Amino acid sequence: MRKLFLLLLTIGLFAESGLAQPKQVRTLLPAAPESAGLSTERLNRIDTMLAGWVARGRTNGVVALIVRDGKIVYQKAFGYNDQEKKVPVRTDDIYRIASQTKAITSVAVMMLYEEGKLLLDDPISRYIPEFSKPQVLDKFNPADSTYTTVPAKSEITIRQLLTHTSGIGYAQIGSKEANAIYARANLTAGIGADGEHTLATDIKKLAKLPLLHQPGERWTYGLNTDVLGYLVEVLSGTSLDQFFRTRIFEPLGMKDTYFNVPSAKQSRVVNLFTENNGHLIKAQPVIVQNGKFQVDYPKTGTRYFSGGAGLSSTALDYATFLQMLLNGGEYNGKRLLAKNTVRLMTMNQIGDIEFGANKFGLGFGITTEKGSGIIPTPAGVFEWGGAFATTYWADPKERLIGILYRQLWGVNHPDAVDKYKVLVYSALND
Repeated sequence: MRKLFLLLLTIGLFAESGLAQPKQVRTLLPAAPESAGLSTERLNRIDTMLAGWVARGRTNGVVALIVRDGKIVYQKAFGYNDQEKKVPVRTDDIYRIASQTKAITSVAVMMLYEEGKLLLDDPISRYIPEFSKPQVLDKFNPADSTYTTVPAKSEITIRQLLTHTSGIGYAQIGSKEANAIYARANLTAGIGADGEHTLATDIKKLAKLPLLHQPGERWTYGLNTDVLGYLVEVLSGTSLDQFFRTRIFEPLGMKDTYFNVPSAKQSRVVNLFTENNGHLIKAQPVIVQNGKFQVDYPKTGTRYFSGGAGLSSTALDYATFLQMLLNGGEYNGKRLLAKNTVRLMTMNQIGDIEFGANKFGLGFGITTEKGSGIIPTPAGVFEWGGAFATTYWADPKERLIGILYRQLWGVNHPDAVDKYKVLVYSALND
């Protein structure tokens, strides 16, 4: 009896330490909510909320997906992809996931890390020499976009790129200084770049432009993950598109995730909507913002494989990717990462650098104990989203994945994601 008690105590302490082996899920399959510890009655509240958004014109359509213990307990679509023709939104529609691309690129980098191709604190200039001797912005003249610089105190590291602490900003959607400086260099935010742009050409130009602050000084959202995409190309000897397809998508069975959506599937790419006089309308073919991008970029084709923003995907494909991470790097018998590499990616990697109530890992926002006091998501959740109103999170503690996909540009509903999360966690009944 004493031996049994000690064994159970040891197992409990092991699990409490966070070192327990994640539960292995072979493949995602639909199941009754109650079989995974959720209440069907409470999940129906999500139906009411999402249908209400459509009825009130907050969104044209929405797809929601919830997975627990590898069981798809909620997968529904509401509203219309074409309101005039009453074409409904479908759960297998393909969405522009924009910055959700970042997590996939980060996994690619960590796969190369596991192969001994790099270390996280290596200077990026070791692999992309154009980044040697970086300069930091000192004075900026908004009248003509001229500037002066001072030498950086250190080189940019791969870890800083993964954590957005390198000092690199964003083109088109960044600060006024970054928008102006990058526009003069004909750099984009990575979405819908035309044929003259490639990772090699654009990242080498970016490397010679000033950083917005000293490396490691603070968190600044920027083209860091596009740089990492080019790093993958340099170290693998193949395009980022091909690396994703052969090393990540095909092993995981992600059949609907692309930089360039093939013609046979282009009818499933959803329309993008914007707001005009308080009403949602289909976006114009070209959106102009410190430059421009083609709205139909998933269909028109690109050679610029933006590691930070370029992919389009389905909710189910992305849930599969997240389940691999919740499994500790393995899915359906295919291992992409070791469990301790996943641990590195999903823990605080920015120390005391300011990031609101939460922290940032290697490609993900990370919920902290402080952050877990705001809404019901526990500490340890890793998450992010995309510029076109897509979002995801994965919860190791509750073994849960949540996805909410809309396709909106310039439409601000800051409460939507948090309300969805509250309803998801309110449905847990175990």
